Amino acid sequence: MQFPELETSRLILNKLSKSDGQALLDIFTDENVVRYYDIDVFNSEKQSLELIDFFNQRFADKVGVRWAIRVKSSGKLIGTCGFNSINLKMKNAGIGYELSSKYWGLGYASEAVNTIIQFAFSNDQPLGELYRIQGDIMIGNAASESVLKKLGFKEEGIRRSSGFWKNEFHDLKCFGLLKPEFKEI
Repeated sequence: MQFPELETSRLILNKLSKSDGQALLDIFTDENVVRYYDIDVFNSEKQSLELIDFFNQRFADKVGVRWAIRVKSSGKLIGTCGFNSINLKMKNAGIGYELSSKYWGLGYASEAVNTIIQFAFSNDQPLGELYRIQGDIMIGNAASESVLKKLGFKEEGIRRSSGFWKNEFHDLKCFGLLKPEFKEI
């Protein structure tokens, strides 16, 4: 199965490669980026290469897909986005994304996530038909909540202590988007 490449007016979304190791390390060494993430700050390129392998293996196993987010004009890697888990039997997926803090506030996250949602709800999607996409946001991550709300996700409630990382439990706000509710931005 060929990895799907997507494009917007400003971005290219494609497969991560080993050559992205240093750029991904630069993103994940930023404490602001990983503040609400289930990983600690990276301290070696080996960690970013392992993450690239993990993301690409999930696609090969048909249980997830993660795109590199690149600025179209330069090809620079500025983040990733995708579906951390895909359950084809239930026709749903869990969404995730992160962006270099140097590119926050410019609409890149909304643009990239809108594009992968449009793709996921299309009939061209190679991993199978999806009807529901869920995003779980750690309490306090207002920027990520804003992205999902802008894209039409509905807040569905708090999942108490449903996340455990950095040696503590985290309450997560659950957001859901159904295929008939999606409207492109």
